[in-house]
Amino acid sequence: MHWIPLNHNSQLETIAEKSYLQPQVIFKHSTRCSISSMALNRLEKSTAPVGVDYYYLDLLAYRVVSDAIADKWKIEHESPQVLIIRNGDCVFDTSHNGISMQVISTQLER
Repeated sequence: MHWIPLNHNSQLETIAEKSYLQPQVIFKHSTRCSISSMALNRLEKSTAPVGVDYYYLDLLAYRVVSDAIADKWKIEHESPQVLIIRNGDCVFDTSHNGISMQVISTQLER
């Protein structure tokens, strides 16, 4: 799985713009949380759908970016958390044990 590091607020506008061409997935990961590590491990062991950009946000290092995500897409911050951005909007988010590639794939097919 190829992760694009998400570490600047300025990337959020790029993600929104790119989401008009193809879905964008953001994974918000807390490196100190065992549930977050399990979710990351599940994602990395799965086959990711193609035609999607996958962003990885280290919440401990870039909490300000996570806050900007919550503000921009009007979603409550959770950790770990997956968001799907399509046509400039957050069309899906889930957290904790709800995070799996199967869930992401199903949402991308909608």
